[in-house]
Amino acid sequence: MNYLPGTASLIQEIDKKLLVVLRDGRTLIGYLRSIDQFANLVLQYTIERIHVGKKYGDIPRGVFVVRGENVVLLGEIDIENEDKKELQQVTIDEILEAQREEQQAKQEEEKAKNKALRERGLQPHIDNVTEEFM
Repeated sequence: MNYLPGTASLIQEIDKKLLVVLRDGRTLIGYLRSIDQFANLVLQYTIERIHVGKKYGDIPRGVFVVRGENVVLLGEIDIENEDKKELQQVTIDEILEAQREEQQAKQEEEKAKNKALRERGLQPHIDNVTEEFM
């Protein structure tokens, strides 16, 4: 097997089931059908998998085009061991509700951190400032 430089190495992954993590944190699972010189991907039979704790839910997305610059991680899924996961699959509604609760808890924690920093006379990092303080 010869080494292919850059995005050309993705040619070996065509028609394989891949997991793709995007810059915005989303996780996609689908079959790689096409790539180009910019590492743009076309995935078929794609699902978006949402993880919250030990639970996960899958949202069917169909054919999905991903800009190469948005890919953080890409890897082949081991089909033989795919079903041997320690996670519990739940419905889409359940996982979306759990995700909303998790995000709400993170926001509350961030608000508490910012409040504690302000009480000590420190300015929170600009990324951490919520609309409430602006």
